[in-house]
Amino acid sequence: MKNFMLKILLALPLLIAMGCTKNKAALGTAENPVKFFFVPSVDAKLLVEKTKFIHKYLEKHTPYKFKISVPTSYVAVVEAFGTNRADIASLNTFGYILANQKYKTEALLTVERFGHYDYKGQIIARTDSGINKIEDIQGKKIAYVDPASTSGYMLPATLLKERKIKPSQKVFAQRHDNVVTMVRQKQVDVGATFYSPKEDGKLQDARRLVLTQYPEIEKEVKIIHLTDPIPNDPIVFRKGMPDAIKKDVQAALLNYLNSKEGKAIFHELYGVTGLKKSTDKDYDGVRAILTALGRSASDLIKKKK
Repeated sequence: MKNFMLKILLALPLLIAMGCTKNKAALGTAENPVKFFFVPSVDAKLLVEKTKFIHKYLEKHTPYKFKISVPTSYVAVVEAFGTNRADIASLNTFGYILANQKYKTEALLTVERFGHYDYKGQIIARTDSGINKIEDIQGKKIAYVDPASTSGYMLPATLLKERKIKPSQKVFAQRHDNVVTMVRQKQVDVGATFYSPKEDGKLQDARRLVLTQYPEIEKEVKIIHLTDPIPNDPIVFRKGMPDAIKKDVQAALLNYLNSKEGKAIFHELYGVTGLKKSTDKDYDGVRAILTALGRSASDLIKKKK
């Protein structure tokens, strides 16, 4: 028995060393893949299905292994950076401001939508609702996307506050397509979602997300007001990631969006038609909005309560 215990004690340092080695596997290896998160602003099943193509492309065109994740909310993506469970994320603009504030993430790419690198929020209502202008929202029930959604909450909520317009009730629908559906189904009076101008006469704003279910959605639900523009969604990288990995992934994603498959996949997911390199400075204007409101990014998250 003594000999057995002695062997265990002698082997213990080796076992500990082996465990440490495993925990410190290089980022991008099978043991420690690059963790890429995608915000759940569209149907989660669609994201899971389509991101398989992105996963395959990245592993073929970089020397790294990847793990793709679709969390439950914008905030879940942000907090994943704080626990090193996320290395890269396709994040909404406001979510990035929060992630940068809390965890010093870096925006290295900005998405393009039909030649535009900025975007607006929109407020929508049923065409037969009698709601025709922003002042008509006073005392009405409104659906937002998520407290961390820029176009689906921050911009329209700020706009209403500036105009001193107070809805009677607000709800959070979690996704842009849900907001459109709630407005169509008369569950709310108005809704806030992302706006994109038409391309070749075709819808590109949030209403396009429900065209399959509701082919007449453009006739049933109208835009009553647009917000001011802010920079499009960024693709962000965790602080402390090796520069080589950042550059390789950045280059691979730029190339992917220049391919027929890449354009199709990203357009179906987020209405994206391209990417460009960016820096954190490109998002200073969004911070200026918060400063003007006397708030931080964290303050707006609390509004969910």
